[in-house]
This record gives sequence, C-alpha cells and structure tokens, in this order.
Amino acid sequence: MNQRETFGSRMGFLLLSAGCAIGIGNVWRFPYVVGQNGGGVFVLFYLLFLTIMGVPVLSMEFAVGRASRKSPVKAYQALEKPGSKWHLHGYVAMAGNYMLMMFYTTVAGWMLYYFYSFFVGKFTGLSSGEVEAAFGDTLGQPGVNVFWMMVVVVLGILICSMGLQKGVERITKSMMIGLLSLMIIMAVRGLTLEGGMSGLRFYLYPDFEKVSEVGIGNIIAAAMNQSFFTLSLVIGAMAIFGSYLNRDHTLLGEAVNVAVLDTFVAITAGLIIFPACFAFGVNPDSGPRLIFITLPNVFISMIGGRIWGSLFFLFMSFAALSTVIAVFENIIACCMELFHMDRKKSAWMNLAVITILSLPCALGYNVLSGFQPMGPGSSVLDLEDFIVSNMMLPLGSLVYLLFCTLKAGWGIENYYKEANEGTGMKVSAWAAGYLKFILPVMILGVFLQGIL
Repeated sequence: MNQRETFGSRMGFLLLSAGCAIGIGNVWRFPYVVGQNGGGVFVLFYLLFLTIMGVPVLSMEFAVGRASRKSPVKAYQALEKPGSKWHLHGYVAMAGNYMLMMFYTTVAGWMLYYFYSFFVGKFTGLSSGEVEAAFGDTLGQPGVNVFWMMVVVVLGILICSMGLQKGVERITKSMMIGLLSLMIIMAVRGLTLEGGMSGLRFYLYPDFEKVSEVGIGNIIAAAMNQSFFTLSLVIGAMAIFGSYLNRDHTLLGEAVNVAVLDTFVAITAGLIIFPACFAFGVNPDSGPRLIFITLPNVFISMIGGRIWGSLFFLFMSFAALSTVIAVFENIIACCMELFHMDRKKSAWMNLAVITILSLPCALGYNVLSGFQPMGPGSSVLDLEDFIVSNMMLPLGSLVYLLFCTLKAGWGIENYYKEANEGTGMKVSAWAAGYLKFILPVMILGVFLQGIL
C-alpha cells in the first residue's frame, strides 16, 4: 500500500484550507449583506455565529479526516461501528463535490475571461450601458463560456495531477499569497479615493437606524446564514485536508486559523468595494451584477482603471481557482480510493467527467436558456447552486455533527481525543451539551430557512 501523502508545511495546509473556504461569495455577497444589515452590528453577530457554529463543525470535519487517514467516502467506513450506514453520506458528499464543480467551473471561467478582457483593454472607453451589455453578450456566447470553463477544468486537473505537495500545496500557496497581497493593495487604493471613507462608514460603522429598520431578528438570521456557509463545509473538502495532517496541532486551533483567514478576505473585499463605489457614486449591488457590471464601471472611471480592473479580476480568479483546486483534490482522492487507481489516472478520468458535467451550466444562459427550473429568469446554475448551498451543505453538516457526537456514530469521546491531540486550543468537555443538543437545532434552522 502506498504511503499516504502529507502536507509539506503547516502554512500550506492553512492556505489550502482557507483557499477552499474563500470563494466568490466572500466578494459578491458578504460586503453587500454587511452594508444592508447594520454594518458593524452585523459583523459582530457574524463573528459570534462563525465561532459557535462554523468553527466546531470545521474541526469535526478535520477530525474525521485525520483520524481515518482516508478520503471522505472511506472515512466513515474506517470510523463507524460495524453494520452502521453513516458511510452512505460519504457518497452524498462526493456527489456534492461534483455538483459544486458543475457550476463553479463556469463562474471561475467568467473571472478568467474578465481578467483577460481588462488586461488586453477590451473595456477601455466603454460606456456604462456598453459594460452592462458586455456581460449579457458574454453569457450569450456558448463558445466563450465552454472555452473558459474548460480552461479552468484543465488548469485544476493539471495542478492536482502533479501531487499534493508539488502541485496542489505549492501552487495554491502561491495563489493565496498573491490573492492576499492583491487585496491589501486594492483596499489601500479604495480607502485613499476621494469620498472613499463614506463607503467605509456605510460598510462597518454600526448603523442602529438600519438595525431598527431591518429588525434585529432578521440581522441575526442573516449573520447565522452567512457564517455557516462561508467555510465551504461538509462536502468533504476539509476532511480530505484533515487526512493529510500530522498531529502536531489541535484541530480547534486550526479551524480558528482558517476561519480568521476567510473572515479577513471577506471583510477586506468590502474595503475594496464600498469605498470605490461611494467614490464614484455607484450603488453597490450583490451577486454577479456587482462583479461584472458595477465594479467594471467603477474601474473604467478610475485613473489607471485598466490596471485596477486587471488586478481585481486576477485576485477573483485566484479565489475561484483555489476553491476549484481544493474540491478537485477531494474528488481525485475519493476516486483513487474507490477505484484503486493512481493519482494521474484519477485526474485524467475526472477531466472528462467534470467537463461533461459542467456543460449544462456553461450552456445555461444561451443554448439552454429556455430551461428555467426555478422560475422565470432562472438558469441551470441557480438550480445547481440551490441544491448544494441550501440542501447538501446544511444537511451534510448535521450528519457530520451527529456522527461525531452520538454513540451510534463515532462518538464524542473519540472526537475529543482526535481534536485535542497536539498543541493549541482544546475542545472543552463542558461543550458536549451544546454540541449534542443546541448546535443541531441551529443547523436545522439554517436548513429550513434556506428551503422555505
């Protein structure tokens, strides 16, 4: 049996895990939600729920991976009691990875295409209406969408085929350092724009008038929702990284470190977006419109806008690709164990599989535009995103939580033992009641909120 691969450094593990958690949602959703829900008040609730919901479940996913030394599909089988059926969730998690990539590869392709377009000057001199039309034209071209989706798939598979340390860890570490550096540069630029500080006040200053307008209950619900989804939990990507970990450090501490990096990126994204939008009198939107219409209009209004636009979409490409590489690594590792194949064979098999599975989303705004599964104006992407984000993630989190706390599963004593091995923050014994009874109800609440 081949010896299991391990990370070359702790920094590699942290940056790769953070890269998986950090995605486009950190940029096109988090800042907008903060601004619309009382600024600093929302951030405080977000940090609270990130600590009491996201971090414990993340540590559990790391623990399952490290204790089993296997991919998510096989991890349950290694830890569960004989005759148990927990391992069935491993297959569901693997399906979740494939479904996530079915639309994420297309969105990542948009980021690369816009980086290329800004870099070669395609947006220089365009009017606001022309910028909006450009995004519509992009979505309407099947060749453009399929080509850049395939670029993303080929890049991700190629990197993963090179191995954990030489490919995944080395390249993701470089991308994450580049991403963090670009974000700091762009945040400083945003804050130094004339009128930029007004955007900062809107973003992070506690707005109690907004709190009373939105309602504290709605703000708490929004903060809980955002904190839960931000870490990309329970489709097994974090479990696979846990399986490559040594036992030098406790898992609660590692989970906190990943959460800190993810939060830093989310908050810094707002320091880029809001000052720039306020400086140029543009209303900051949420979702794809913010990224592909609002911000390009801001950049082309700035001195050196071609450069700033290129840098922005470069960092967005890094954020998207780091998630793609992390999930690809999980998929490839699962196939290696399930089908007893080497890394390269698993990688090239999945190149074909993921490309084919990604085609409906890439064609969803053009060839398949008539298919509107979630109502008028919806697309294949909306359906796939709903299934992953609103169903698979919260229910999968609940499964991991119950597996790690119930006697019928792995058991809370085994979770404590694994999570607390090494130096760093320990999971306290007094938390058992919270983990067993309160946290499951909170996660179930997130699930119900997402589907109702």
